[in-house]
Formats: sequence, structure tokens, C-alpha cells
Amino acid sequence: MKEILECMIKNLVEDKASVSINEIAQGSEINYEIRVNEKDMGRVIGKKGKIAQSIRTVMRAVAAKENKKVKLEFID
Repeated sequence: MKEILECMIKNLVEDKASVSINEIAQGSEINYEIRVNEKDMGRVIGKKGKIAQSIRTVMRAVAAKENKKVKLEFID
């Protein structure tokens, strides 16, 4: 799942080297802490959070196939 998330994020940002995704697994729940360059944060979140919400929706669908729950946190 981390690879899918990383692929989506890296395709949105200009500075691909600054993308950092920390995966924290707790039983059937997986938390992802996503860090990108400050200049790229707007690209990842989108207007009114629409892109971030779309990423969350895709990740929930992927997690549901594996009977897991996923939470995404975008960190400045």
C-alpha cells in the first residue's frame, strides 16, 4: 500500500526527493505520515482539500481489499 501512496504523491509534486512517507502499523490500522516540500503542499492538498480527499478515498479502497483501515496525515 505504501508504494501506491508514494507513487500518487510523487506524481503530484515537483520536488520528488523531498517526499517522505512514514508507515505506522497498529493491528489492522495503518497510519501514514506524509511529508512533502513546503512549496508542494498545496499541490498535494488541492483546493478545499479535494486532492487530499481523493487520495484518502483511493487508499481506503486499497486497504479494504486487505481488511485494514488506513489514516493519512499530511504534515508540514
